[in-house]
Amino acid sequence: MSEPGKRALSEGLVDAVGFFVGALAAATVARSTGFDFLEPGYGPAVLVGLVMVGLGGGVGLQVARWIKSRFDRR
Repeated sequence: MSEPGKRALSEGLVDAVGFFVGALAAATVARSTGFDFLEPGYGPAVLVGLVMVGLGGGVGLQVARWIKSRFDRR
């Protein structure tokens, strides 16, 4: 595999893991605080839970990219 291909694969894996871990952490917090995003319907608690999961995924993605950039400088 060429160097740009390896770099793209590395970035994609870091993004995927960061998003997944962040969304999973946010989902755990959301469900433990009463905002169960898996309940049937689209009530306010479900929508708040969905927003929390989305934001958690985005934060996890940014944190993973920041960590990767720190390791790339070495």
